[in-house]
Amino acid sequence: TGKDHQREGLSGGINSRRELTDKKQDFQVRVRIIEGRQLQGNNIKPVVKVFIGNHVYRTRIKTGNNPYFNEVGGHHIFFQNFHETPTHARNTTSFTDRRPCCPSLPGHALNWKWLSLYHPTHLNAGLRGYLKVSLCVLGAGDQAPVNTACERDMIFSAMPVCMATFELRIYRAEDIPQSMCRIAQRIPLHGLVIRAGGWEPGLQGLFLSRFSSLGGDRALCCLLCISRDQAGKRDVLGTTYINLSQVSSMGAEIEGDFSGFLPCFGPSFLTLYGSPREFTRVAYRGRILVELNTSMDRTPLQEIEEIPAEAVARVERYLSRRKYGLCAIFYSATMLPAIKELIQFEVSIGNYGNKFDMTCKPCASTTQYSQAVFDGNHYHYLPWYDTKPMVAITSFWEDASYYMDTLNILHSTRDRLTSNLDALRSVRTAEDPSLGDVWKKLLKELLEDCNRPLPSLEGQVTATVLDQQLRDLRRRLLHQVARSAERLSAGMNPKTLILKVEDWLQRINSVTPEPQASMPDVVIWMLCKEKRVAYARVKAHTIMFSKAGPCACGKLCGKTHTLFLKDTIHGQLRMRMWLSLVSDSQEFMRHCEGKIGVYAETVSRRRTYENQVKIFGKWGPKGLMQHPSFSDITGKIGVPRDKFQLPKGWHWDGDWAVEPQRRLLLDTETNHSEVLEEVYENESRQPGEEWAPAPSPNTDAVRRGGRIVCPKGWHFEEGWRVEVNRAVDESGWEYGIGIPPTGTPQSWNAAEKTYHTHRRRRWLRRRCRDLNAQNQEQEIASFLQLPAEEDTWEYASCFGWKFHLQPRLHDTYRRRCWHRKLVPVQPARVAPIFLLEGSLVRGQPNYYQLHCYIYQARDLTPNPYAHVSFLHRSQRTQTLTATLSPSWDQTLIFDHILIYGDPQATRQDPPLVVLELFGRDIIDKDDFLGRSMCSPLVCLDLGSRHLPRLQWYPITKQQKEAGKLLAAFELLLDPKDGAPGCLPAPSWKNGIYVIPSGIRPTLRLMAIEVRVTARAPLLTRPPGQKQLILAWGLRGLQSYNLLSVMSPSLVVECGGEAIQTAPIRDLLENPNFPINVFLMRVLAQLPAPSVLKVVDNREFGYKPVVGQASVRSLRQYMCEPSAEGHHPSLHLHFPLVSKAHATLPSILPQEEEECVDWWSKFYAATGDLAKSRDYLQTGLDSLKVYNCELEAVPEFQGLQDFCQTFRLYRGLVQEKASEDPLVVGEFKGLFQIYPLPEDPSSPPPPRQFQELPESQPQKCLVRVYIVRAFNLPPKDRNGLCDPYVQVTLGKKKLGDRDQYLPNTLEPVFGRVFELPCTLPLEKDLQISLFDYDLILPDQKIGATSIDLENRLLSRFRASCGLPQSYCISGPCQWRDQLLPTQLLENFARMRTRAPCPSAVLGFPISENKVPVHGHLGPPRERLALHLLRTCGLVPEHLETRTLYHSIQPGIDQGKLQMWVDVFPESFGPPGPAFNITPRKPKRYELRCIIWNTQDVDLQDTSITGQRMSDIYVKGWLDGLEEERQRTDVHYRSLGGEGNFNWRFIFPFEFLPMEQVCVLPEKQSLWSLDETVLKVPPKLILQVWDNDKFSADDFLGVLEIKLLSMACPARRPQACTLKMLQDESDSPAPPRCPRTSLFKQRLARGWWPCVVQEEGRQRLSGKIEMTLELLTAKEAEERPAGKGREEPNMNPILQPPPLGQRACAPGPQKKSSPGQVGEAPPVAPDPIRRLQVGETTHPTLSPHRSMGGVAEEAPSPGPLLQTRD
Repeated sequence: TGKDHQREGLSGGINSRRELTDKKQDFQVRVRIIEGRQLQGNNIKPVVKVFIGNHVYRTRIKTGNNPYFNEVGGHHIFFQNFHETPTHARNTTSFTDRRPCCPSLPGHALNWKWLSLYHPTHLNAGLRGYLKVSLCVLGAGDQAPVNTACERDMIFSAMPVCMATFELRIYRAEDIPQSMCRIAQRIPLHGLVIRAGGWEPGLQGLFLSRFSSLGGDRALCCLLCISRDQAGKRDVLGTTYINLSQVSSMGAEIEGDFSGFLPCFGPSFLTLYGSPREFTRVAYRGRILVELNTSMDRTPLQEIEEIPAEAVARVERYLSRRKYGLCAIFYSATMLPAIKELIQFEVSIGNYGNKFDMTCKPCASTTQYSQAVFDGNHYHYLPWYDTKPMVAITSFWEDASYYMDTLNILHSTRDRLTSNLDALRSVRTAEDPSLGDVWKKLLKELLEDCNRPLPSLEGQVTATVLDQQLRDLRRRLLHQVARSAERLSAGMNPKTLILKVEDWLQRINSVTPEPQASMPDVVIWMLCKEKRVAYARVKAHTIMFSKAGPCACGKLCGKTHTLFLKDTIHGQLRMRMWLSLVSDSQEFMRHCEGKIGVYAETVSRRRTYENQVKIFGKWGPKGLMQHPSFSDITGKIGVPRDKFQLPKGWHWDGDWAVEPQRRLLLDTETNHSEVLEEVYENESRQPGEEWAPAPSPNTDAVRRGGRIVCPKGWHFEEGWRVEVNRAVDESGWEYGIGIPPTGTPQSWNAAEKTYHTHRRRRWLRRRCRDLNAQNQEQEIASFLQLPAEEDTWEYASCFGWKFHLQPRLHDTYRRRCWHRKLVPVQPARVAPIFLLEGSLVRGQPNYYQLHCYIYQARDLTPNPYAHVSFLHRSQRTQTLTATLSPSWDQTLIFDHILIYGDPQATRQDPPLVVLELFGRDIIDKDDFLGRSMCSPLVCLDLGSRHLPRLQWYPITKQQKEAGKLLAAFELLLDPKDGAPGCLPAPSWKNGIYVIPSGIRPTLRLMAIEVRVTARAPLLTRPPGQKQLILAWGLRGLQSYNLLSVMSPSLVVECGGEAIQTAPIRDLLENPNFPINVFLMRVLAQLPAPSVLKVVDNREFGYKPVVGQASVRSLRQYMCEPSAEGHHPSLHLHFPLVSKAHATLPSILPQEEEECVDWWSKFYAATGDLAKSRDYLQTGLDSLKVYNCELEAVPEFQGLQDFCQTFRLYRGLVQEKASEDPLVVGEFKGLFQIYPLPEDPSSPPPPRQFQELPESQPQKCLVRVYIVRAFNLPPKDRNGLCDPYVQVTLGKKKLGDRDQYLPNTLEPVFGRVFELPCTLPLEKDLQISLFDYDLILPDQKIGATSIDLENRLLSRFRASCGLPQSYCISGPCQWRDQLLPTQLLENFARMRTRAPCPSAVLGFPISENKVPVHGHLGPPRERLALHLLRTCGLVPEHLETRTLYHSIQPGIDQGKLQMWVDVFPESFGPPGPAFNITPRKPKRYELRCIIWNTQDVDLQDTSITGQRMSDIYVKGWLDGLEEERQRTDVHYRSLGGEGNFNWRFIFPFEFLPMEQVCVLPEKQSLWSLDETVLKVPPKLILQVWDNDKFSADDFLGVLEIKLLSMACPARRPQACTLKMLQDESDSPAPPRCPRTSLFKQRLARGWWPCVVQEEGRQRLSGKIEMTLELLTAKEAEERPAGKGREEPNMNPILQPPPLGQRACAPGPQKKSSPGQVGEAPPVAPDPIRRLQVGETTHPTLSPHRSMGGVAEEAPSPGPLLQTRD
């Protein structure tokens, strides 16, 4: 609707194509079929089928080898809408022009391009023709491409296309799940060979792909799936793919003679990832060994066969395995939700480490069970502290060292270049002194990386062809990048350097992927209740160790890094991972911090627990019932100590020992300062008796009795009290009935009944932590120092309940954990961790202090606050109310943070600070606004500390940007353990720490001038209707709390200051603020956000905020005011003109034709010169056509130079498919910001807004010119629509539904609407297109909206465009209200506040050539107009507006070309409106006289054995096939001669200015309206051989384009195929001259007929004829009959000479020889036949008069004649 093109401070201008998210959204596919060329075949009737997804469309049936489908009206434009994810929406669109063809789709649009057609089963048979199409795929916010003249006239240059054949060999599958072993049996070990020639399904669920090398289909993927049938359904096992762009090269990556290579792959494994119900595309499902080869020398056929035995033997070397070791150390697990169950983590690679998979040996792949602990603020964490869980997995894979080394080297090169590129982008100007250092560092590191040798293939027995090709490609590319880098210098513009580096980075990225790296990903699973609830995925190469050097190692190998868990539960892991050959695992010990302890436990981390129960006050193993005395943590699986067997090569190190249960020190109450305890008082009774205490009088909610004891370090704040704020009676009791077998009620009621047997009431007491009790740091210290005692038991009231360390009176169950340490017998080359599991016991931790400097955020919802999480600690900022851009100016300090490990390692890869923003909601749960992850600046020495700088961090939500955060983070190493650092605390202000002065931005005293214009009433939206209305001031505000907004005022907040306007009194009569200009002084730093609030002033002092907006940055409004009285931005610069003479643009004198109209000017402006004729030579004005809205033209600044638009929001962003915020209105205003002098005595700078235009409402006349629409979506079942226009302005509506244009997608309206209005009360002009339906309601096609007030008040004067010349008459007559001199004076006064000097227009004028068309006005006015056109004002124009529909927001629904003129009544009446009524066609008549034929092919054989044909000719005009005509039959032609003297008459309607025929016809018998087709005039003549008992034989065809036909030959000998050269649009110049029959009007001579044979044209005959074109009046004056019927005149046609048998045309066929009624056959006479061949033309009327010129009988030679 044009709203997206506003230059507003909030949205930032024209929307760009956003990055697509992988969620369902609206897409639209458009396909236009234009024309076909050189289609193979004879007498064909081509039709194009278009397949879009599961939908099939087809064009109209055409005739001939060069069909034209693009009739005006859009009859062959196909639309299809999708609501899918971008992944599923990327379906291939297929075109079928008699044969299927799958074109490539580069990007998302093909605009008037030629496609090659091939036979589907004979791809190597060559081209079958060409098809010109336009195709585009549109998403929300995309604009459909507009066809330009150069694209329309482009001639396709045919390129040879080679078809390729894929040979895909599938050798074997492994690790397929056992439950699906049936599938593994379907793929025998000897494998299959599948040759694919098409994208078709293959055998037994193997989905294969067809590949057609159409000049660069590099984005295609070969998708492989293995599936099985289960109960008659197909179940997908797993998916994998081969990206063809990664296994082939076109040679474009390398400059030089590198030609690329064909797709090839393997033999190598492809990893299958499946789709379990709870996790998508994560679970490992097995691998398949495949090989892909491409050949160009065989016919593509799809077949399946067995792999030869020698090929199977060849791949045996790819099946060798080596042993790998994977180790993962868990440093921390934080940001976990409140989980009551025990948590465990599992690490797996393939099936190795999967505790639920029984095919691999059990290994130490899981951590110990842990209980999450509250962090004191928001999240939970696992209390690992000094003992870090470790997991170790051994697995067997093929040797992948070459692929991993290569991949890591390329990733290292790319990452370093990316980092240096970011540093280069931070340099803004070439004068920046840091540019040289940044560039030198970039070049140095780039040359080091590019000159580093890649791993060698020597000695690699498993090297493949792809390995050799990729290595050569990468080596060449890196060499070229290095040479290119050496030639650049740092003295260039930074933008040029950035573009060059981005090109290098893109080229390196193209060769970085390694498709044959077959090792599966490492997956970290989070398990809860033996179920997978979250995961994190790590690529194997990123943690792979290599002996080749640090660059060949993965970037995460042996380094501590942060991972985020995904899926149903989110969390943060801090881990260190290692993957290498087990033989290289000794290197792991050098990267491992701390000591590794290996203990005897059970597999899967099941520890040995000794269980006891208390019976009669004594503890013992008796009475455990189903629980064993030694079990795992669940108490169900028995694991006695004496049954543990030592592994080979290990021995005990000490005896069994009790492990201290330190985790019990940190329970669910840890870090809580207050706990609310509850006790239920229980009573019971028998029916009819009184209430008495129950057997367990005091219990909790689940009937657990016992006495509540206050824990150590706590105290009770108050006594017990009964809770009555529930569904209870006045005494707090609730009643129920005991239900067996427990005897406790299942539900409770507040009213007592006689049948109730139980009642209870709830007692509450608040327990608080002692002030002198242990804080969190002390608890952690006691946690770390807990000794291991022999009698360390943990107690519980019953089995399965919560355990605690201190025994209580009601405890009946206890247990303790035993473990025993193991050590290897002798040192081994393999790290012990890969032999048994262990835990990493760290030394003393390092204490750090984190300072979070949070300054402000942008684009949030009201009441925001920030929650900061760092490892196991979290804090939150204060909540700021009623603001979208909060400025916290707060420092959060985290003291005594324990981080284990080397401080230098922490400095290189510090833990991330996670900052989450929430919107405070006092009623419901706080709303999550977004998350930002930030890396802190680590300082290990306070003496060398550098202050951090505030920087903007993106806030993301659901992978989309949700705002920005200005903050800084600093991690400081404390000099002493647990002691605070030397860094002084920031200043304390209003209960928070503020940001220190060195980090806080410097503030300046600024003056902000706000110009406010509220010119519109605040109207409430009708119920159920959603509107987004562009308005000045405050418009379109939705009702607030069911009441309309009636008295609004504006509040502007910036830098802690605020101003408020006076309220608007009566919006319906004067919607303007009483005061429009405000001055505001603030102390702020640019860019500083500003908040705009709209407050409704209601009764009783109630002032709710009904809408607000945020201006992200005020930098764009910054200005530097000059001296008083000088305003550079408002100064008018006239062009330099000599006072002696002023030279106007010269206009060549041309004679104006009578047929010149407005449409001639329109087509001349669009570049369609064929329809504009000679308009450009007349010297009349031209028209500027914009392919977008006028607001989107960059030089007009969105027509918001006077006032800008800011959308107002309320509440939260609604999560809908459109993803648009809840817009409740709009505010229009403007800012000007300039600094104030620091000296108070200095005079203030001059005000910027001094003179404003009158803001009172004014009446205007609006003229809306609707020219045409195109690319409209179909609305009817016939694929078309019946559009009509409706114009709405305020409450006025114009446009009659009966004036619809039937059956068209490209309507030409040519209508003018005039509407009076009052601006700004009726400022929104809406133009809607509807589809007419016989039964209401009509469907809406689309609409666009125009802000008329913006156009009226813009300094670019968009109310009425300026023409090129001042004409007082003619088709370009002046239509404005004011003369050019008056406009120039007003413009000068507006820009300079001074009248235009009369001397500018008072000097004499000299022109090079005086125009002679006689429409020009006085020279003074023309000079004034010339000066105005040099000032950048809006010219006379035509804008192309995009139509939108609320059902598919953001999707282009077509284009509308139009323009609007706005004339204020105070300036007087406007000039006459332009006449844009569509052109009317003229009636013509084409007369075609068939004289003779010669050299026609002979198809039959006579009785005497001679070749012969019975010749006749039929013809028609293209598009009028039903009106075809035919001659009589010339029998028994022995030499291909035929004499006819037959006249064809074809009446038709023609648009001379557009050079097309207008063909109205009904598509079917049931059609109500005629469909108008516009096609170029073309005559089609066919020569046939008449047969009696079989179908007639086709002998040849002649297609003559009447606008560009070949001149006929004088003699038959000169009639050759060269005359038809231009019919194929060859780029070579035509050898035969062309002419237009509409100019010549009469032509006679010989034309060739052709036939298609073996893909080429062959001359099959020659036709002599006369073509004459007459207007309707001429045809009436000179009548003629068809054939030789009456009136047989003009000229008179005589029958052919005797001796030739002819039969009048008709449905009957000729009889066979000897039949009744036929003349006896005439014996062939050679002499007679010779006479027939030399017969001269029949006698014509001797003379005829035509325009005063006498015509003689035509001669045998060709005739070209022009008549007036």
